[in-house]
Amino acid sequence: GIMDQFASGMGKSDHAIYLNCDTLEYELVPVKLDGVKIVISNTNSPHKLDSGVYNQRVRECKAAVKEISRYKPIQMLAECTMEEFNSIADKIEDEVVKRRARHVISEIDRTKEAVIQLKNNNLERFGILMNESHASLRDDYEVTGPELDTMVEEAYKIDGVIGSRMTGGGFGGCTVSLVKDDAVDTFIENVGKNYAEKTGLKPEFYVAEISDGAKKLF
Repeated sequence: GIMDQFASGMGKSDHAIYLNCDTLEYELVPVKLDGVKIVISNTNSPHKLDSGVYNQRVRECKAAVKEISRYKPIQMLAECTMEEFNSIADKIEDEVVKRRARHVISEIDRTKEAVIQLKNNNLERFGILMNESHASLRDDYEVTGPELDTMVEEAYKIDGVIGSRMTGGGFGGCTVSLVKDDAVDTFIENVGKNYAEKTGLKPEFYVAEISDGAKKLF
């Protein structure tokens, strides 16, 4: 995919990138984090994409496109709205294919709403969308795993956490959380301790900022 490279090259300080990966059209969306920090939590459980699971998801999504195309001609799942999907979901017999489609289509809806909420400076609702995204990645797309789920579940227990979800390809790697300033130390201490006790892995935490993309320094 192009997403990581695009963010690294086109990023702008204190902005999110709303990117159409098909056309490469994008919009810079202001992110106002007054009194809130971005905390990256590394599960130290490495990505396991070499098992072929990623290619399996690609095949399942292609199967979903084929199923939906029986009722609405599409080339990709992004062309199907949630309302349209709900109207034909019962006709998709393969439950796995149905779940994969539901994740992708609902995630696009969440992303569209996330842009609106950021523009309205509504971080609380944005955090709820983060939580819903993780649940969909866990239940419908099935790309999280016990380490990522444990990290997120422990994050939810901390007062001051606005939202938390896995980030990246899944099957290990990191979560990203929005945490109020006065809760960051508690978050790192308690989430780290509880995660280590439950998984046997020692996590790492990074307090991050949204910065400009790559550029010539001199």
